[in-house]
Parts: sequence; C-alpha cells; structure tokens
Amino acid sequence: MAQNVADHVLRRLSQWGVTEVFGYPGDSVNGLVAEMAKVEDGPRFVQARHEEMSAFEAVGYAKFGGRLGVCMATGGPGAVHLLNGLYDAKLDHVPVLAILGQASRTAMGGAYQQEIDLHSLFKDVSSAFLETVNVPQQLPNVLDRAVRSALSERAPATVIIPADVQELDYTPPEHAFKHVPSSAPDRRVHGGTVLPPASELDRAAEVIDSGERVAILVGQGARGAADEVLALADATGAGIAKALLGKDVLPDDLPNVTGAIGLLGTRPSWELMRDCDTLLIVGSNLPYSQFLPPFGRRAVEIDVDPRFIGMRYPTEVNLVGDAASTLRALLERLDPPATVRDGRERWSSEVQGNVRRWRRVLDAQAEVSADPVNPMRVISELSSRLPGDAMVTVDSGSATNWYARFLDLGEGNRGSVSGTLATMGCAVPYAIGAKFAAPDRPVVALVGDGAMQMNGLMELLTARRYQHLWDDPRLVVCVLHNNDLNQVTWELRAMGGSPRTPYSQDLPDLSYADVAELAGITGITVDRPEDVGPAWDRALATQGAVVLDVHCDADVPPIPPQTEWDQVTDTLRALLSGDPDVSGVAARGLATKIQEFLPHSR
Repeated sequence: MAQNVADHVLRRLSQWGVTEVFGYPGDSVNGLVAEMAKVEDGPRFVQARHEEMSAFEAVGYAKFGGRLGVCMATGGPGAVHLLNGLYDAKLDHVPVLAILGQASRTAMGGAYQQEIDLHSLFKDVSSAFLETVNVPQQLPNVLDRAVRSALSERAPATVIIPADVQELDYTPPEHAFKHVPSSAPDRRVHGGTVLPPASELDRAAEVIDSGERVAILVGQGARGAADEVLALADATGAGIAKALLGKDVLPDDLPNVTGAIGLLGTRPSWELMRDCDTLLIVGSNLPYSQFLPPFGRRAVEIDVDPRFIGMRYPTEVNLVGDAASTLRALLERLDPPATVRDGRERWSSEVQGNVRRWRRVLDAQAEVSADPVNPMRVISELSSRLPGDAMVTVDSGSATNWYARFLDLGEGNRGSVSGTLATMGCAVPYAIGAKFAAPDRPVVALVGDGAMQMNGLMELLTARRYQHLWDDPRLVVCVLHNNDLNQVTWELRAMGGSPRTPYSQDLPDLSYADVAELAGITGITVDRPEDVGPAWDRALATQGAVVLDVHCDADVPPIPPQTEWDQVTDTLRALLSGDPDVSGVAARGLATKIQEFLPHSR
C-alpha cells in the first residue's frame, strides 16, 4: 500500500522522537489529522481549545522536557493564532516546530478562502527555518532541516504543507539532479563541546583573579552547569544572582545565592551588583543594565551564542562557549584556593549576611496583614510544601513578582515564565505541555485572574481531558484573585504617575473554583490567611487537576529592591490624584517596606 505524504511526515516525526503534536484541526490540515488515527506508534494529537494554547503547550513541553515541541494548525486563522506562542519560543530560545496547512496548490494565488501569505507572516518569527512543501520529493529534507534548525538554533521552525500535497503518494528524492536527499534522524542535535580559545580563557582568568568582590549572574544558559558555577563561586567567594529564566539553575536556599535580579529581584542581588568590583555573566541576556554594576567594573561573559554576547554590559572578555565546559576550563586557570585573600572572605561573609537578613525580611513581609489574603503569603506557604520534583509555571503579571522573590526552588525543581515576551496567558498551557513532557512529575501554575480570564479557563478542559494519561496526575492552578489587572495598575502608578483607572483595570468577579467544578475538576476557595497552608496541602494531595482560588489583596505593592526617586514621586502623584485605593495602598506599602528596617531584619 502506497504511503502518502501525511503518513510519511508523521512517521518521520516519530523517528525524531516526537510523541505529541499540540494542535487544533482545520480543513487544510485534515490530511495530517486523519492520518494520525492510522499511524501506529505515531505522535498523539493533543487538542487544545485554541491554536495559541497549542503553541504555548509546545513551548512548555520544550522548556520542561528539553526536547522539540511540535504544534499544528490550519492555514489562515489557525496559523495566525500560533504566532504569540511562537514568538514566546523565539524570544526565550526554545526549539519548536510549527506544521501549517495551506490552501491547495490549485487555489493558491486565487484569493481563495483562508489563503494568506504565510511566508510573509512567518518570516520573522520563524527566521531559523521556513519552507513550503510543494512536491513530495522535498521530503524528508525539508522536515529534517526544520527539526535540526529548531534544535540547533533553539528557535521556532515552520513547515507549510498545502492540503492537496498531504494526500499525494509519497515519493522520496531520487539520486538525480535538483533532488536533495536527507540523512536519518539523529534524535538529538547539538553543537558538542564549544570552548573559547586558550588565550581568551587566560585573559578571563586574569580578570577574575584580580577581583576581591566577585559577583556572578546566571541565566538559563547556565542550566546544566550548576556544579561549575558553584565551584567558581567557592574559589572566588562570589555571590550569585539569578536572572528570571535562570531561577531554577541553582537552589534558592544556598547561602551565597542572592536570588532574582532586576525590578522583580531582591535587595541582596541589588547590593551584590552595586558593591562588586568584578562581574561574571553566565548564559544570561538580562536586558536591564541599570541593575548591573556601574560601568567601569571589570567583567567577563560566557555564552554559547555569539549573537547575544557583550550586549548588556561593557565586558572586558567575551567567551563564546557552552557554560559547563568553559567554566571548567576557566577554573583550571584561576589561582588555587590556598591563595584566597582576606578581602574575598570578607566579601563572601557580607554577601551571606545580606542573604540571611533578606530572607528574614521576606518571611516578615509574607505575614503582613492584608484584605483578605496577602499574595506574598500564598507563595511563601507554597515554598515549604513544594514537592522536590515539582515543575512550576508562572504567568506574566504580579504573580511573577511573588514567584521571583518568595518561591524557593530546590535542586530538583524546574520553573519557567515567558521571560522575554512577557505575554499573559502562558502558565496554564505551559503546565499542560510540561505534564506531557514529564508525566511523572507534579506541576503548579501560578496565574493572575486577568490571565486566567484571558485564556486559562478553557484550558482547564484540556487538563481534565488528558490527566488520565499522566502517571502523576497532579496539576495545581493557583489563581491570585484580586479583580484587578494588578501589574499594569502598579506600572501606571510607578512609571506613569497615573492613578488606578477602574475602567481599564477592573475585572469581572468570578469564582474560579466554581468554574473548575463545572469543568469537572476540583475547586478550592481561600479567603482567609490561616487557610492558605491547609489549602495548599489539600491541592497537592489531590490526584488530578485542581484550581486553588485565593482571594488576594490588590493593594499589596511589588516594591523593587531599590526604589528610584522618580518612581516614588510618580507613585505619590498617582495616589494623590484621585486613586480610588489610596488608603489601602498606603497602609500595605508602608507595612511591607518597613519590614526591611525592623529588628528581625538585622
């Protein structure tokens, strides 16, 4: 029996190790969808409620599984819907393959229904690879190149297959002129060990050896190099700050780990950067240079991608190489530990003292009274209960602030956010993708009520539908319910000097626990501080999807580690210009900030 193109594509994806395709059906991918029922041991079709969710699920799968994520959509409207998730993948450097349908070749160019110029639409988001299969002989080369490009460049790649091509008999490329063959899938594409030149490593070692107050900043590019980062910190007495996407690179409870950096960061990270004399950046593209040391400090950067090195700070030496092997080579060149200077010991002691003091401040801030529940307490209570193998997904919004500062990730935990695009609506589909990538691990999604209303509610149905496939079916969606687009509210106050505008910021009230029950999953409502811990216990013990609906105080401020004078004056101007929540904001803000100066912070 002849194999058609759709059958060949699915079998080839299986050879690449693809087990799930996240998608939504439509007429120009009907050939592929129909064939999925016929291909034994082929990829499973995971139906989301919307194509954008399919793309986010593929991103979550890739982020938490370390493998290629695959999404599928019909041409026209379905393809348009994929874009947000694919841009998330592009900006956070995640390998995703998008397979798109298109109008039949006989209709193309005829202003046919749902025919749009997919090449023009996808040429930016899919700059790593974008191609249309017009004849069967282009396969398998086009598909293999797309997969290899996505994996090697850690970026989205797109293959467009017109509807009529999917139904053609598959004919492989011939040993002939103008035919292009392809080699067998190799499952894992990587560049191998990449090391900078020895002369550059020598220069970098000289810079680091010259410092007495060394600071290290790690991003997601340091994942897999935790031992080497810690070894270098031990050798130099360095403190270690973490960019948001690098939060899970190292456990949060290590004595020299200062936590997150930037607007969402901690005071010890700000102090680390302010007072260091030498900076080492490992696998981070943190864009906020104002949170890095003042210009003029000696600095070295390590990154495997030369396109993104030396962009955020005027570094003296740039080492292009993978983090683990480059750090090992660098460690071999540093002064031996016996030559550690007193200045480095004092610096290490100072960093660790700042961290201990800050952790006491966080504990106190989480206990500040609020109406009804302090959102900081919600995340703090999770920290002590988070399973050792849990994965945590976080939506963009005020939930990101509390995750960055208050959630302690341990050595076995993973966590991620939409770090660069900072798009709302990613956490619930990320969680579903993560469950397919690691079905034996529990997942917690931290979501604001704005993101939940935007698109999270419908994906509860997706979680319910597929939870029987997961060895550990625990998936907890924690909704921080404050009826306010809270992050934007605070941005208006602190950066625009504008009072809160209820017409744009208020959200319709809704019981997310009741919606969960209607969707056939467990719903838990929390509206008292003393119930937060027991609610987490119940949610994490439930064998299935759960929505934890926590009624939070919108007036609790996400205070940056170092508040600039213009932010203070803008916020005061906003509050005094008719902000409807002025009294609550003033009370919660003062009570939160004062914790830094009370005796427990000493």
